[in-house]
Amino acid sequence: MRGRISRQSNLFVKINLEDLVPKDHPLRPIKRMADEALAAMSRTFTAAYAPAEKGGRPSIPPERLLKALILMSLYTVRSERALCERITFDMLFRWFLDMTPDEACFDHSDFTNFRERLDALDITRKFSDRVVMMAMEAGLVSQDHFSIDGSLIQSHASLKSLKHIEEIKRAAEERKPKRRNDDDDDDASTPPRPDSNAWVDFKGQKRSNSTHRSTTDPQARLYTKSSGQAALLHHSMHVLMENRHGLGVDIRVGAADGYAERKCCLKMLDRVKRKLGLEPTTLGADKGYDSADFLVALEQRGIEPHVACKSVKEIDVPRENDAGAWARWDNQQRAGDAGYVISQRKRKLDEEVFGWLKVVGGLKKVRLVGRRAIQHLAYIGLSTLNLIRLSRLLPT
Repeated sequence: MRGRISRQSNLFVKINLEDLVPKDHPLRPIKRMADEALAAMSRTFTAAYAPAEKGGRPSIPPERLLKALILMSLYTVRSERALCERITFDMLFRWFLDMTPDEACFDHSDFTNFRERLDALDITRKFSDRVVMMAMEAGLVSQDHFSIDGSLIQSHASLKSLKHIEEIKRAAEERKPKRRNDDDDDDASTPPRPDSNAWVDFKGQKRSNSTHRSTTDPQARLYTKSSGQAALLHHSMHVLMENRHGLGVDIRVGAADGYAERKCCLKMLDRVKRKLGLEPTTLGADKGYDSADFLVALEQRGIEPHVACKSVKEIDVPRENDAGAWARWDNQQRAGDAGYVISQRKRKLDEEVFGWLKVVGGLKKVRLVGRRAIQHLAYIGLSTLNLIRLSRLLPT
């Protein structure tokens, strides 16, 4: 007998989201580990909100908003608005966020307020550190051998937003409120606002970071890795990775100026030693880190550099008391060692991290402006990738 579609909706429906998700679904171990990391951050979340005794109103659980950002990175959702739309009808997302089927979804604007708390207490950084500590407790993080690499992430600002620095200063002066005189005309109309999306012809104009700034993202810089490509507005992203399983232990967003990769590396090395107790013995890197001052800084920290050499021919033995020249010479001499070769092979796992963060994590062209906001996205993206790898490395 042919079946018929019933157009009458049920008055009551009993749904258990736990039964809808398969037992072997890949999100199950990720959710379990994320809940464990968030539970250890209870005091941080408590400090971010006013207590009820002082008139604090019930808020959306911060754990839920942070897990929503994990889903956003995991499923390449383009915006917070699209994420809230997905949560409205996707039962898998509701199960991951511990929401009931009939519970109303929060508004996308709640992420804006939540981002202020992320800035105040570094919640995303602490969550990323907590995930790394879980991997360390499971014995999955190397204590000796690490790698470093950097990449570019395109800014949300367009080239139209580039203005001359002097022009920006004049516009800021014009926007300042002026003292009103009694003779001023009350009916004087304000000049019309120029079209922000007007056609702009860049031909024949010389623009550089020393003369121009973006009005949309002032911290972005014109940069390109190839002389044949046009320079675009970029930020730089740097990942410190352990060599055993390719887990990222720290990530930092910096300026796209060609010097940030070495500065950010030293800052990350000092931070992971202070916060996570990690003291690398060796550090693998590409030719961009073959700098005398950087190699000396590594030796001062007791780290053996395994850095690819810029010079193809043999570096002459330094004759003068030059610590930088000796550091480069020593680095080239160990190029044939077994440990050096392994470090150079392992450091390429960093490219897999950047590939995931850009293609899946949505960091190829960021949707937010400002280095602080992008740093939060980077921490969430790295934490999500680490959770994926831990879910495959740890027993279910």
